[in-house]
Amino acid sequence: MADILKRNKALSVNPLKASQPIGGSLATLGFDRAIPMLHGSQGCTAFAKVFFVRHFREPIPLQSTAMDQGSSVMGADENVVQGIRAIAEKSRPALITILTTGLAETQGADVQRNVREFREQYPEFADIAVVGVNTPDFTGSVETGFAVTLTEIIRALVPDAKTAGTKPGTRKKQVNVLASYMLTPGDLEALRDIFEQFQLRPVFVPDISDSLDGCLTSEDFSPVTIGGTALSEMATLGDALATVVIGPSLNKAAELLHEKTGVPTYNLAHLYGLKANDALLMALAEISGREVPERLERQRAQLQDAMLDTHFMLGQLRIAIAADADLLAAFVDLVQELGSDVVAAVTSCNVPLLERLPVTSVKVGDLEDMEIISKAQKVQLVIGNSHTVDTAERLQVPILRAGFPLYDIIGGYQKTWIGYRGSRQTLFDLANLVINYSHEEIPVYRSVYAQKPASELTDCPLSCH
Repeated sequence: MADILKRNKALSVNPLKASQPIGGSLATLGFDRAIPMLHGSQGCTAFAKVFFVRHFREPIPLQSTAMDQGSSVMGADENVVQGIRAIAEKSRPALITILTTGLAETQGADVQRNVREFREQYPEFADIAVVGVNTPDFTGSVETGFAVTLTEIIRALVPDAKTAGTKPGTRKKQVNVLASYMLTPGDLEALRDIFEQFQLRPVFVPDISDSLDGCLTSEDFSPVTIGGTALSEMATLGDALATVVIGPSLNKAAELLHEKTGVPTYNLAHLYGLKANDALLMALAEISGREVPERLERQRAQLQDAMLDTHFMLGQLRIAIAADADLLAAFVDLVQELGSDVVAAVTSCNVPLLERLPVTSVKVGDLEDMEIISKAQKVQLVIGNSHTVDTAERLQVPILRAGFPLYDIIGGYQKTWIGYRGSRQTLFDLANLVINYSHEEIPVYRSVYAQKPASELTDCPLSCH
């Protein structure tokens, strides 16, 4: 049980977190022909768009209700209704999500009521799914925003088994996969390959590997997402063999999906390291009724060999990690398998998972808090997103860039962290960082007599008389 050290400052000096509307937008962008609309000022949306464009290096479809001084005081219901209408007319998306910001929440917005008003006024757009979600950016993080948005999308788009006539196991190979925000497009591609080796067909909810994977398309511009989970797939989730949930942040979404469909659920905390991937393969073997493929067994042996090769560099290494809870837990488990010590763990907001982490304490705070703790604990390596680079430079230690956003490297969004192969490469990356900083080398020995003149060496106690 970890001690939770709560915030003791009135502000963030060096912010760690990305906001809930960004998390909600990321969840929306994993669906085909979807577009998120942030209910707030144009600046709120522009700020979120900068995060996405710098991370994925792709054009991102994102809209705003453009609240101004007047609507902030007098009410912005008309902004929401007319904003949905404009998007529906011009872009004809399959899904629109309305995500509140801090400004809208402070003003007292009720986006669920606004959606009902839109339905009443514009019945001709009944074929377009519209989901309102409360995602104030003064609380929570990208992780919680992603989770609550996915929960509301499931609530709105997945039919109840009794009314839809779905039955678990009807589709003999389909497995629903609720994928946490921490899984990159590269992770989802690798995970799809693992499922297919068991002759299973995964339906990722959402699937950013198909919409944010950096693939060039024939279209010069699209106002909505190209690729991702089709909304037609949401009606089939009740016919699946099982649901695999990756990330504790999605447990509420998984519970709701189980209530609606009755499909059995397998909960996995993450897919980093040997133990976590063993749990995944055992679950898939049970679901499919097949033996673990030889290729995956070989990859497991390769990971074991990498653990042997890298434990000389990583054993007893003092590490600081700054990330949201799901990713923080994943890295804690991964490095502790190698015998590393997590002496500084910092996250953006307090969630139940933190208490179960196998570390002494977890600080809910910002990157300044991590820097202070790291100096006191003599940290030797840092794991965090691109905002953490300056902190690592001041600490004069190497950094493994991970999380969101990653804007100072190319292809960070596409890196594969999960599975035996992804975990193996992560260990290599960590070990190489340590080697390059020469952390493990023995300091040079200098004799106490090296600087003395030869005449003084006659007094040496080891000389012969």
